[in-house]
Amino acid sequence: MPGIRTPKSALVAAVIAAAAFTPSPVTAQPANDALNQYNELARQAEKLHEDHLKAQEDLKAKQGELDKANGDLNSAKQAEEAVRGRVDLLTEASFQGARFNQLSALLVAESQQDFLNRMTALNALAADNAEAIGTLQAAVDKATAASGKAKEATDAAQKLVDDIAAKKVELDKQVNEARAKYKTLSAPQKATLANPGNTGPVNVPAGAAGVALQFALAQRGDPYVFGANGPDAWDCSSLTQKSYAAAGISIPRVTYDQAKVGRAVGRGEVAPGDLIIYYSGQSHVAMAVDGTNAVHASTEGVPVKIAPIDSIGPISVIRRVVG
Repeated sequence: MPGIRTPKSALVAAVIAAAAFTPSPVTAQPANDALNQYNELARQAEKLHEDHLKAQEDLKAKQGELDKANGDLNSAKQAEEAVRGRVDLLTEASFQGARFNQLSALLVAESQQDFLNRMTALNALAADNAEAIGTLQAAVDKATAASGKAKEATDAAQKLVDDIAAKKVELDKQVNEARAKYKTLSAPQKATLANPGNTGPVNVPAGAAGVALQFALAQRGDPYVFGANGPDAWDCSSLTQKSYAAAGISIPRVTYDQAKVGRAVGRGEVAPGDLIIYYSGQSHVAMAVDGTNAVHASTEGVPVKIAPIDSIGPISVIRRVVG
């Protein structure tokens, strides 16, 4: 039986209709570009934010060094002044005519025994004088060294202050660019970013890592804000720091330092509570929920949420804080 033929005019109409409903890659690309550009700008802003935090932490440490250097300098100066007083007394006595030598002892001695007694006293005085001068020189040297260290610490602290100011300007510029790009996103794109993902109950292990993970999971839905430190808004490293603080464990504030805590574990060993540091610059951190997923504060416009570990970014290092 011959097949049924479709009129040529009907085929043409079908092709035209299909073309009308096929999305044009030319018109779809700008929207994708805007989202990709926003994600890149936000990631760059996050790195600058961590740089800025790191500089502030370095300044705190350098301030401690400066305070110690100034304290050592003050102690050295006090020791120098105390010894200098002894030397000044001996110098003043000599200047006023006191003779501390064998001839003077012989001339004023009333007897042989008196001479021997005076010589013993002179030897003791000479030794005391030499000791005082030596102690003074050591005190002067120590004060000079302390002064040099204090100046080095002061200069280093000032350099960090200037560095922080420069990083803040750069950070503000980058954050403003990211926020401006966010405003250009479509409503569906913003809704996708704002999706909180899985907010249901999650089993956590016993122990400190479980307590930290439970705290992090409890923040799901909270917004990401650059520099936020809780309790209702977070950046990536403040979330992990406060999570472990809830478990009674202190870890550093910035990702660069969190990348050094505990011990390193491989990707196949990931366990709940492990810190996963991302990017070659180690500018982002998440906390493992299990071997597949992690909870993290991603970027502005995205709430704290659970995401697949390998979707967040290229992994730099994984650290186990406890155990």
